[in-house]
Formats: sequence, structure tokens, C-alpha cells
Amino acid sequence: MCRLFLLFALLSFSAGARAAQSLTVAVAANLQYTFVDLAQRFTAQSGIALSPVYNSSGKFAAQIQNGAPFDVFLSADTEYPAALAASGHAAGAPRIYAYGQLVLWSRQPGFDMKNWQQSLLSPAVGKIAVANPKVAPYGRESMKVLARLKLDDALRAKLVFGESIAQTNQYIHSRAADAGFTAKSVVLSRQMAGQGQWVEIDRKLYQPIGQAMLITRHGAAGQGKAAQAFADFMAGPEARRILQQHGYLLP
Repeated sequence: MCRLFLLFALLSFSAGARAAQSLTVAVAANLQYTFVDLAQRFTAQSGIALSPVYNSSGKFAAQIQNGAPFDVFLSADTEYPAALAASGHAAGAPRIYAYGQLVLWSRQPGFDMKNWQQSLLSPAVGKIAVANPKVAPYGRESMKVLARLKLDDALRAKLVFGESIAQTNQYIHSRAADAGFTAKSVVLSRQMAGQGQWVEIDRKLYQPIGQAMLITRHGAAGQGKAAQAFADFMAGPEARRILQQHGYLLP
């Protein structure tokens, strides 16, 4: 009887410790809606809870360099994770988990997406939302699109910059901006699907948006096994299926 009680106690302690495991994840804002599905599936499989924080990749990189206690960083590009790895703030080399795609999105009635370049130049369009290119990779690539189409100077006075793609989405969704550039994953999400209209930007106009993840030095020290389990999950078939469903291209 005592042995059975002891076994039950040990199993209960083990289950409790497993359930108590959690990771704090710095999540690039373009993944905001996708991450909900990723987290639910990972936690169901592993019992490890994920606590996401959403912001621009550049801001996260600066915070991690300054000691912010993130265990895992899911960036919207490869440059910020590579810089963190080079400066000793990562447990290993970053790995690309997805490639993001750019779209132009508008919720204004009558916006002509078939001729979106001419629509943006129209006097009827007063504000165009773009994520801040200094800290947000999607904003950086959006500005490259405008430059390659020779629209950057003509549209400069119309541009309004969100601090992240999440704030840019707010501008577009609230119609504070007449149109804006965002991630394809946003317009395909359950939360935004069917709201307004969008067009996919020709991928020849911008660099492939390789999105890389890394386990931080802090994560490896305090939650190494859990962080590695999440990294393995992100490379596995379940995560790849979810990412593809949300409009990402796979590496």
C-alpha cells in the first residue's frame, strides 16, 4: 500500500512538474494569429505552456541583447537572429522555419486591387500603412517593393509607419489608412479572413522573407530541454502544416 502511495505521489509530482514547464517566446508580430495554432498544438503534445510576447523583430533583438528573459525568439527575418548568435546571445545557430509573403490589403470600398499601383497613386488614397522598416522586416521589404516600382518618392507623403506589423494591421483594419502592406498570414487568419480585399505582391519585387528562430542563451540556461522541444516541433510536420495553412512558404 505504501509503495502504491509512493508511486502515485511520484507520478503526480512528475506530471505537475511537466505541466508547470513554460517558455516565454518573443514572437514577430506577423506570426500573431499563426502562433495561436502553433502554441495550442505544441502544448497539447508536450504539456509545455508557451507565453508569447508580440513585437517587431528589431525591438526584440535589442531587448535580448539587453538581457530580456526570452527563452526563444521567432524572428521575421534572418539578420537579427544571426546578429544575436554572433554576439553570444544565442545557444546556437539560428534556423529558418518559414518564408513570409507580402500582400497589399485594404478595407476601403471600391479600392481597385487589380490596378493597385494606380490606386495607391490616386488622390482618393490619403494614407498607406507600412511597418517601420528600421525594426520590422516586412516594412523593410515593403519599401523595397515601392522603390523597385519607382513609387517610393511619389507615395512618400502618404506613408504612415506602424512600430510593428501588428500596429500596421490596426491602421488598415480600422481604416485609419486606406491601404497597407502586411503579411499574407494576417489576411488568411480566422480573425481577418474576408475583411476587405488583398493582392499578393510579386515575389520578384522583394527578397524572400526568411524567418529564423533561435534558442536564447537565457532559454538554454533555464529551460534548455523545453526550448529544444519547441525548436524540434517547429521543424516537424505539424508546425510545417500549420505554417503552410497560414500562407507561409516552407524552407
